[in-house]
Amino acid sequence: MRSISIAVPFVAPHCTFDAGGFSGRRARPRGMDPHGPRITYAGYLRLNELLGLQAGPDGHLPAPCADEQHFIVVHQTYELWFKQVLTELDASVRLLGQPSVPEGDIPRVVRHLERVSEIFRLLSAQWKVMETLAPQEFLAFRDRLGTSSGFESWQMRALELTLGLSDEQRVEGVDPIGHLRRLHAVGDMSDAALADLEARVDGTSLHDVLLAWLGRTPIDGSLADADGDEAVVAAFVDGHLSAMRTHADEVIARMVAVGQGEPEALERRMSAGVDGAASFLRPDGVVDRAHAGLLYIESHRHLPLLAWPRRLIDTVVEVEQSMLAFRHAHARMVERMIGRRMGTGGSAGVDYLDATTKYRIFTELWAVRTMLVKEAMLPQPRDAAFYGFAGSD
Repeated sequence: MRSISIAVPFVAPHCTFDAGGFSGRRARPRGMDPHGPRITYAGYLRLNELLGLQAGPDGHLPAPCADEQHFIVVHQTYELWFKQVLTELDASVRLLGQPSVPEGDIPRVVRHLERVSEIFRLLSAQWKVMETLAPQEFLAFRDRLGTSSGFESWQMRALELTLGLSDEQRVEGVDPIGHLRRLHAVGDMSDAALADLEARVDGTSLHDVLLAWLGRTPIDGSLADADGDEAVVAAFVDGHLSAMRTHADEVIARMVAVGQGEPEALERRMSAGVDGAASFLRPDGVVDRAHAGLLYIESHRHLPLLAWPRRLIDTVVEVEQSMLAFRHAHARMVERMIGRRMGTGGSAGVDYLDATTKYRIFTELWAVRTMLVKEAMLPQPRDAAFYGFAGSD
């Protein structure tokens, strides 16, 4: 396939193994004595340490009963999965954040993000395990949690930042990062954890690199910063808005013909959609190339060169959708367990969790769906051969 950008030297962290695995010989970690002790299942997973971490904090007596241990195990499992989510997101940001992304790296990003979606689907289902704990059984040990709260999960805050959730998008008056800084100040959060979080506060998010990548989309064969690119992109935008207007007129005529609405009301509604698309594509009167690139990929998904970019866009939508489902399942589990009472950390409890189910980070990817029109109404892409499979010279 023809490359849409010039690749730059880049090596993303990924798993590599000794060649022994391919030659029929068992691969072993570098430096290991071939005659030394074998690695056991328990040793590789460090099970002795892992299975000794369910007793609660030091001095937590009496030892947790079965119900409290269940609570601890479920939440520790969440944190382990959050660690994996962060690993997948970090890899995705590194790959997509390259100044020029080789085509072969797009499927790698997709695989990382598909894993994130599946993890969140698993975590949503895991709340059902928590629901085997009856409300009275939870209340029996709830006071032993003190003021600890899931709100203090710094890994959840880290993955929100890595996805691109801004302070403005958070529930009004809620400052989880500030709260974690205060925990660190009194010794209740490690230096390493805070340093990682602060780096993400000031760092580049998946949302940032995705928009930058979309801004380099070849539109009608024109590359960003190429001579005449602005005119080509503007022509594409004008053509699409014209197609939307034609589609709106057809819808109005069809609805009026069957008696489903007044012409004036239908015109206002359909015109609002076209005007909204114009504002999306030309905020402040200037074409937003990332938004135009997103629309181009969605409109011409059948072109071979755009197949993986289109799949990447949909995978990001799946990530956000799976996370929203996770938040909703969390809120319903908590409501089922404690009703609408205050959270252990002093939060609004379920009301706060319900508010987080409205978080949308990748708003552009959702908004563009409203602007699509059927392929038959779109202007044919210019230089369609550019988007085909490259033949041999």
